[in-house]
Amino acid sequence: MAAPRSETQDVLGRLEATRAWQEELYRHLHAHPELSSLEKETAAEVSRRLEGFGYEVQQVGGGVVGVLANGTGPTVLVRADMDALPVTELTELPYASKVTAVDETGATVGVSHACGHDVHITCLLGAAELLAQGRQSWAGTFVALFQPAEETAAGARAMVDDGLTEQVPRPDVALAQHVLSHEAGIIGTQVGPVLSAGDSIRVTVFGKGSHGSMPHLGVDPVVLAASIVLRLQTIVSRETKPGEFAVVTVGSSVAGTKSNIVPDRAVLLINVRTYDSSVRDKVLASIERIVRAECEASGSPEPPTFDYYDQYPLTDNDPEVTERVTAAFRDHFGEARVRELGRVTASEDFSRIPDAFGTPYTYWGVGGFAPGQESFPNHSPYFAPAIQPTLDAGTEAIVVAALAHLSQEDAS
Repeated sequence: MAAPRSETQDVLGRLEATRAWQEELYRHLHAHPELSSLEKETAAEVSRRLEGFGYEVQQVGGGVVGVLANGTGPTVLVRADMDALPVTELTELPYASKVTAVDETGATVGVSHACGHDVHITCLLGAAELLAQGRQSWAGTFVALFQPAEETAAGARAMVDDGLTEQVPRPDVALAQHVLSHEAGIIGTQVGPVLSAGDSIRVTVFGKGSHGSMPHLGVDPVVLAASIVLRLQTIVSRETKPGEFAVVTVGSSVAGTKSNIVPDRAVLLINVRTYDSSVRDKVLASIERIVRAECEASGSPEPPTFDYYDQYPLTDNDPEVTERVTAAFRDHFGEARVRELGRVTASEDFSRIPDAFGTPYTYWGVGGFAPGQESFPNHSPYFAPAIQPTLDAGTEAIVVAALAHLSQEDAS
């Protein structure tokens, strides 16, 4: 049941005043991004603002949680992620990021909010202020959670491992959103699986080094790696049942340093996306089987190694929560602005938080590109949502979804 329109409008009636500082904050966050697990200044800014709104604030696992208790009623948790990407921004906006960092190889890389987490932070802070100012229109507890390190799949787990479920009231429902390359002001919802599970694997295969003119005295891991890359393509085309979803991508294949040297190893970075746990298990087993078999066929002197990292759970929206939030969106935004999102093959670690509480959740998309504006996908160096109406839509969506559960009628 959606909150009565009068309650929603009463809370959102202060949006104009909130909008002024939101736009300024967004530009600041966009220009000063911080990489995963390094979000210290961002977290400090979030904490300062939440405290100013009257929230009980605590730091958990590198993230920030603000709790606003407002009488008897349900507890609603809304999550925003805070981290940026090692992507050099190429937008040429006046507030474009000029921040750089040194990566694990020692190279200097640009840092930017190429995924839009600056939008998420700004919208949740705006909603947090509006709900604090509009306490007379709802009852219950609102939890604003700002998570680190989404881009490395480490942040949600870090917060849970640091005792999140003992330090925060158990939510009755958890919510999250993501800005996407759709038309600004459009809201997309989806029942059931919405974001795929994701697994990254660092595979090292071993050869036997030799002079480039004497390949017969070595075992060439470059040829071995090439054979593996080609064979992996058959997992989806020949081993996955037609109609079932799986993606296997080799994003990197690195070996050697010089044209006349046969190296002694090659490293492959493989990424897998699935929507079904049994398909996932089968795909991962197939990868290991193929790699081992190709190593055996090549006479590799050592067995391959498999390092699994950046593993993301499936995001599977609860039908009842999703339908309730979607109905509230349609009531507020109108039918034309609320659409079916469809399955998005990107991945998220948000669901680790509600899963740790045993709480149902829903996750929706917010369009970020104005009509006539060229749109770019998340993680592109050109990704730059239109400030408006993106911030308004994202802020309103959080308030509307929260009030769909925090209305005074629900508390009575």
